Amino acid sequence: MAEPVFRMLEYLVPSVVALNGNKITYQGLENIPERGGAIIALNHTSYVDWIPASLAAKERKRRLRFMIKAEMADVKAVNYVIKHIQLIPVDRTMGAEAYAVAVQRLREGELVGVHPEATISRSFELREFKTGAARMAIEANVPIIPMIVWGAHRIWPKDHPKKLFRSKVPITAAIGRPLWPQGTAEEFNAILRQAMEAMLHWVQEQYPHPEGEYWVPRRLGGSAPTPDESKEFRIAELAERAQKLGYDGVTSKNPKKAGHADDSRQP
Repeated sequence: MAEPVFRMLEYLVPSVVALNGNKITYQGLENIPERGGAIIALNHTSYVDWIPASLAAKERKRRLRFMIKAEMADVKAVNYVIKHIQLIPVDRTMGAEAYAVAVQRLREGELVGVHPEATISRSFELREFKTGAARMAIEANVPIIPMIVWGAHRIWPKDHPKKLFRSKVPITAAIGRPLWPQGTAEEFNAILRQAMEAMLHWVQEQYPHPEGEYWVPRRLGGSAPTPDESKEFRIAELAERAQKLGYDGVTSKNPKKAGHADDSRQP
């Protein structure tokens, strides 16, 4: 595949990672298929966890097409990248079009990257999963490859300063065995989440976690919010966003613009 922009990024991004002093350790690379459609289901703790996932695919000579928030296209540079490396923009209020595009890409043999949690986890634990990945896998009849990236949240997490230069943070990208569709979307989604939670705990056991650090889950002795606290922060965040957009949940003439539905309709 030519794709000059993607080709340029395949050379540029590893160089930036190396210059930044980040060592990525891959585990289970053989679980990414050499050909054919598949969903890469990735945990979401950082604004840059797509980088280790994409580089893992590159190690297998594959290209990963992530589903990305449609509003990111408002940034000209990002919009250019979206168009030229064929990412899949998702309008959170109307996700059907992006869903259809993703299913078609999977049927054409592409790798599609999805965050089943739909938004970044402040607790660094797994949030509730949306069923989009499971539904797409069932419809396209392709496997889901569970992946856990750990360490990227130390570079650019939510609510904390980013450390993009010479951070020297070790990162693990663990890839699990392919999960083929089974049962209903809800049942398959539960299987996926269970597999990813087990992988997350396994990866965390091998990674040093200094006590009290903001990037360490509370369960492991850190000061990150608990999952319940994280959920409360998210509710407050959505309420504040809705208020800024003038949406009161009842009288707005165009509630879709408020984005209040947020994650509920995202794949």
